Amino acid sequence: MKYAILSKGDSKSNALMHKMKNYMNDFKMIEDTIAPEVVISVGGDGTLLQAFHTYSHRLDEVSFVGVHTGHLGFYADWLPHEVEKLIIALNNDPMQKIEYPLLEVIVNYETGRPTRYLALNEATVKTNNGATLVADLDIRHTLFERFRGDGLCISTPSGSTAYNKALGGALIHPSLDAMQITEIASINNRVFRTVGSPLVLPKHHTCHIKPVTSGPLQLTFDHVTSDHRNVTSIQCRVADEKIRFARFRPFPFWKRVHDSFIASSVDT
Repeated sequence: MKYAILSKGDSKSNALMHKMKNYMNDFKMIEDTIAPEVVISVGGDGTLLQAFHTYSHRLDEVSFVGVHTGHLGFYADWLPHEVEKLIIALNNDPMQKIEYPLLEVIVNYETGRPTRYLALNEATVKTNNGATLVADLDIRHTLFERFRGDGLCISTPSGSTAYNKALGGALIHPSLDAMQITEIASINNRVFRTVGSPLVLPKHHTCHIKPVTSGPLQLTFDHVTSDHRNVTSIQCRVADEKIRFARFRPFPFWKRVHDSFIASSVDT
């Protein structure tokens, strides 16, 4: 089996990565950072997001596994003391591949070719100078609303527990092929109105965000942020591609939600 390991970069994660490589060598596993079959992230959910973007061009050929060296993550489910058990499972146990939906974003410009992005958690649209974002939101090529506010967050089901949750969005099970649009500090008064609630769109629905005012936009795809100029529209839909996680034991979504947001306050 060919593998690649990405570490968070801190001393604990780096030490665990080297320990895992020694175990993998004993099992005659081959380290291949170009064309791995399994990608293991050592750190937290942020490290797995980095691993996803590093190998997003190989989603049909690779499965991901997360080992967390800090707090419990939504993607990183193995503990440091379990890595030997994980490596044995990779070599001997049947691998269940669990697929999660992704978000496709296509940015169109006044000049130049459109740019396509994939996101595992979410994409956000804001101005790059803190000014109010004014943009028309079209759903299925029909104007839904003119948005005014700090920005918009478009999240995947698995990403619904991240920034989307902090904005008051709903939590969506990742078995659903859907995306969610959540407002970031919208302006609502007697003159300007938005729906004011998160919108959950199915896979066959596409939304377009069309800036009304000129000026550069700040777009974020998971952990990657960049400025974009002369944007005419931003198309968002559920991607045809999916991310695959290698599973050897149950990792229920709602248990992760409970353990991350409820258990510590109830059990202490």
